[in-house]
Amino acid sequence: MSIHYKRIIAMVDDALNLVELVEEHPCPNGSEWVIYQYKRTSPLILSAWREGNKHHFVSKIGKEKLNLVPSLSAAGIEEVYVEDNKVHIVYAGLAGGGVGTELRKGAENVLEVKVLERGGGSKLGRAEVITPKMEKVIVGIDDTDTKEEGATWVLAHEIGLEVERKNLGYYLDHTIVQLYPGNPNKTQNCVSIALSFAVYPEYKYKLDRFIKKILEKKSLSDETAMAVYYGLFPSKSMKLFALKAKKEMVKLEEAKSIALRNNIKIVPVKGEGGIIGAVSALGLAEHHSLAPKLCEDIDIL
Repeated sequence: MSIHYKRIIAMVDDALNLVELVEEHPCPNGSEWVIYQYKRTSPLILSAWREGNKHHFVSKIGKEKLNLVPSLSAAGIEEVYVEDNKVHIVYAGLAGGGVGTELRKGAENVLEVKVLERGGGSKLGRAEVITPKMEKVIVGIDDTDTKEEGATWVLAHEIGLEVERKNLGYYLDHTIVQLYPGNPNKTQNCVSIALSFAVYPEYKYKLDRFIKKILEKKSLSDETAMAVYYGLFPSKSMKLFALKAKKEMVKLEEAKSIALRNNIKIVPVKGEGGIIGAVSALGLAEHHSLAPKLCEDIDIL
């Protein structure tokens, strides 16, 4: 078939024994059917959601037999394991769900697809997809502009694109985080940026140095800072700190304390003024609907 998934990425969190799988579906807006069926059918899958044509699945590492039933639970993931820095995902499905297992062949970042049973019609389809092991790195950036010129979100986006161009990893996400508008030190809108990347293990601890060099060259502020988090999901304490930074002024010592508790690497690129915003951005990197809101629009504040 000439149709295939565009890209498949598997990010492993060894400490949590979890994998976040990101698949770019062939159709322009993805398939909500796949999200619904995989989550319903697969005991391994803890959560699943769609962003445009990108399907996200958070899965436990292991193996679970699927009880496949037409229409009710027609397709899913039956096994995920990591071996020799490669992630193996075994898919199974009935009818069209079975054909879909083969469409991962040809996707960017896929090393190999083994068709275990060829599906279609009323037949069961099963396939094993093998990708490189990758890990998630989230980078918070703040204070790159001045009152006269620049925009942090634009420079952050340029950085994300440059990371991909240099083949250090994949640029997954760009989240604008609204912070406390009453901050007297703000340049204008008082936002910071979180960039999410899938990186190969050998680049995991090199990414921050690469980004720092770009910020040193292109940032217009003397207070530029970044914060780096290694892991699939920011912690609850990181989220609570970000929400507090939406509501009121917070102290630099609080940001450093949160960083210490969560193994966040703080990088004062040109100064310490951007540290609070950079750490705050990390806490809401995965909360896209919450990140842009003002505090009065959030019920829990």
